Amino acid sequence: MNGAAAAPAESVSTLVARNISEFRAAVSESFVPLQVSTAGPDHFRGIIRGASVDEVHVNEVRATSHVVERTPELIARSDRSYFKLSLMLAGTGLLIQDDREAVLQAGDLAVYDTDRPYSLVFDDDFRTMVVMFPKHLISLPSDMIGQLTAVRISGQGGLGGMVVPYLTQLAGNLDQLAGTTGARLAHSALDLVTTVFTRELGLDGVSADPHRALVQRIRSYIDRNLASTDLGPASIASAHFISTRHLHGLFQEQGVTVSTWIRTRRLEQCRRDLLDPMLADRPVAAIAARWGFVDAAHFSRAFKSAFGISPSEYRAAH
Repeated sequence: MNGAAAAPAESVSTLVARNISEFRAAVSESFVPLQVSTAGPDHFRGIIRGASVDEVHVNEVRATSHVVERTPELIARSDRSYFKLSLMLAGTGLLIQDDREAVLQAGDLAVYDTDRPYSLVFDDDFRTMVVMFPKHLISLPSDMIGQLTAVRISGQGGLGGMVVPYLTQLAGNLDQLAGTTGARLAHSALDLVTTVFTRELGLDGVSADPHRALVQRIRSYIDRNLASTDLGPASIASAHFISTRHLHGLFQEQGVTVSTWIRTRRLEQCRRDLLDPMLADRPVAAIAARWGFVDAAHFSRAFKSAFGISPSEYRAAH
């Protein structure tokens, strides 16, 4: 989990680039360091409109033809680790990562990882929405998301057809992210995207790989029972008819312990509640208890360790 406190909601920013050099600087400022080139530098134009709230960066990009590359050298010099979700709003783009290629047209979604090299190729004028967020903000393991990088997800039907209109409206109303409900809107978007990823991975169907499906069922069970003070390895293993040793092994494969995962999910829910204007009158201790922290002092220490600031200070700052 990130040790820095999330920034408060900001106003919408607009970066207008009149040449490829200005656009390269704007792209690296808005996202992560990237290499940008174009075959038509004399006629290049680009605009990036963006808003950020609670570590989620939402940007609308309009530009003429160009190529974007995230190289190993740039990755080595960067300490920022994100997933990026692209929604094509107009035009066509090609995403390349992990030996996969996805041709994206208007209404298509695709995810990619800033920790690994990727390329984006735009042969003509286009408009796209990019949602960039830290990996800890969604409940699916990073290695599972890695199976979806550079995979086209259609927005023409199914879950994609339900989620794309919401994201499109968000792209057209970035000022709403700068309001008091910005964090809730951003996290609603991530919750919807996580649902789409879960469907694409087959984790919600009977045909899913049994091992991965079990891990996802356990993670979902933990999320549903975070408020329970009895939640722990023994109760989780019993609910899924497995031994606690097997349970610990499943989480060790993901590089985390069961207890750490539970604490991380509880802290994330508390952090979201502290940002929620609808809960502004609720005491910090009540929010902690709502998510299974019975000891207020322990919660305060855990929160400060995770986010670098006490819960009360965090709420006041935001």
